[in-house]
Amino acid sequence: MKLIQSFFLLVFTLLSLNSVSAQYGNGYNNGYGNGYGGRGGGMGMDRSMMQGSQSSPSKPKEVPVEETAAKIVEQMKPEVNLDELQVIAITNVLADSMREQGVLLKNESSSQDQKIEQINALREVTTKKITAFLNPAQIEKYTTFMANFKEIKKNKSKKKKEKKEVKEDTEEIKPAE
Repeated sequence: MKLIQSFFLLVFTLLSLNSVSAQYGNGYNNGYGNGYGGRGGGMGMDRSMMQGSQSSPSKPKEVPVEETAAKIVEQMKPEVNLDELQVIAITNVLADSMREQGVLLKNESSSQDQKIEQINALREVTTKKITAFLNPAQIEKYTTFMANFKEIKKNKSKKKKEKKEVKEDTEEIKPAE
């Protein structure tokens, strides 16, 4: 009788150890859900997958300043009639200006008014650097381009605000239903 009890106890222990080791990744990788095929390849979800659905939207990825500067110059190129050398020089000036603007905005020791003054001064310096690469006819075209560019930017920000307001309004209506 003792032999049968010992046998059942041994089988029960082996089966328990097997299920525990399977749950904890069986020694491969580390932990839940990683036993088969890596991240989320197993039957369950690992913690990183669960965080994505629970967390609020994280801040958007920052676009590199070089990419943003290149887009602006691409829009500017046909309107101001820039040659390739001017395109490269102006792209570099804009990228430097944007980097500096980012530093100014992240500076926590400055007040909002100081930041605005610094950004306006930076904008003037940037404009002077850009116009140094342009001839008089291009300077006029550049001035009109920048005026139009600011208007487009303002309209986009207004549209974003309107969309946000509409979205908030619809979110307020949904729970009431």
